[in-house]
Amino acid sequence: MKPSKITVLIIALLTTLLSAAVVHGQDKTLYIEWWGSQNRHDRTIKVIEAYEAAHPGLDITYEFANFNDYWTKLNTQAAGSQLPCVMQQDYAYLAEWGQRGLLAPLDPFFDSKAIDVSHVAQSILDSGTVDGKVYGLSLGTNSQSFILDVDAFAKAGVELPAADWTWKDFETIAMTLHEKLGIWAMAYGLEDVQMWKSLYLGAGANAFKVDGTALGYSDDKPLTDYYNMIIRLEEAGAIGSPDETAEFVNGSPENSPLVTGKEAMRYQWSNQVVAIWKAAGEGRHFKLWPLPRLEGGKPENYLKPSMFFSITASCPTPDLAADFINDFTNSLEANDVLAAERGVPISSVVRDHLLPNLDDVGKATFDFLAQIETDSSPVPPPDPKGYSDILNNVYTPLFVQPVMYKQISVDDGVATLRKEAEAILAKNKTS
Repeated sequence: MKPSKITVLIIALLTTLLSAAVVHGQDKTLYIEWWGSQNRHDRTIKVIEAYEAAHPGLDITYEFANFNDYWTKLNTQAAGSQLPCVMQQDYAYLAEWGQRGLLAPLDPFFDSKAIDVSHVAQSILDSGTVDGKVYGLSLGTNSQSFILDVDAFAKAGVELPAADWTWKDFETIAMTLHEKLGIWAMAYGLEDVQMWKSLYLGAGANAFKVDGTALGYSDDKPLTDYYNMIIRLEEAGAIGSPDETAEFVNGSPENSPLVTGKEAMRYQWSNQVVAIWKAAGEGRHFKLWPLPRLEGGKPENYLKPSMFFSITASCPTPDLAADFINDFTNSLEANDVLAAERGVPISSVVRDHLLPNLDDVGKATFDFLAQIETDSSPVPPPDPKGYSDILNNVYTPLFVQPVMYKQISVDDGVATLRKEAEAILAKNKTS
């Protein structure tokens, strides 16, 4: 039986109302997850609550964790088809997740202006692009940094290094700081996987080939020399041993060795310094500094998306997810609360709005990134498929830990890293 015109009109009206409900949040649920410090959690929750209040009938469920626990949980959720609608995504994993079909392209939302990127540089949008589609929108720009305790340097009688300091300079300074102050120059962090990748960026290469089928460098000497330096520093007590620093690695900013005065330098991404600065409180004097570089090498810093928001492919309300991301990106009120904690905002309108009212840490971060912009290397390609396998099953357990615990030599560790990483990357030749 053919439906009447009135029935057709009613169906059309209901369809329109249901569609509008998705955008305006009527009787809808949105699930969001992110990683970070308590400072980030508090700011993000406040923005979520304001968004909820502006969308009657919307119930936002959220969860958060530290970085390592976050990825363990999200991978489990992916296996069980229980991913959130909006997930915080990392540059290191974006390509892999996009190619696994777990993320929805954001391009349609840009085209419809559901997510307004008219005040965002194309290079920032490109940073979230995989195989010609945008799978992540940057939540801020950042770069790796060393936080220097200016007062500790002064007490030790050590001048702040040049902006283009080398790893040889770093080793000399670290030894002197330890000898003069009796504390660690840097408790831990030199073994971070990002330092491996930046080291080769400074050598004019990338850790991986662009096609992801092999390592992007042929000379292992820079990495061997770097880890021999780490061993010398550890044996001298200038940096901590794995056992000595285990309690700090995933600890809170309040327990950071820099905050408690147990070290004079700290390795952090620039978007993470807010939590450290806040935890240290007034009366402490810190300075953000570029990474050291190889003798005659290029800058090891680059401007990187601090993290992304992505919409998962399984999200039942992608329009609502896009609207939330748009608010997070462009709302001046939201960004007053977020206060560039995830990095310098990508919208030029938001940056201009925040600039006059920045606190000391905000100004330091904005100034540092302006400095890096004039002296940096190009951002490397997203990490290839298999990167998480290399990190979790090769880099940490077969290379870093055995070398740091003196179970194998640096030479053997570097050789193992190459052999096992190449075996994993070789699978991309036929995938």
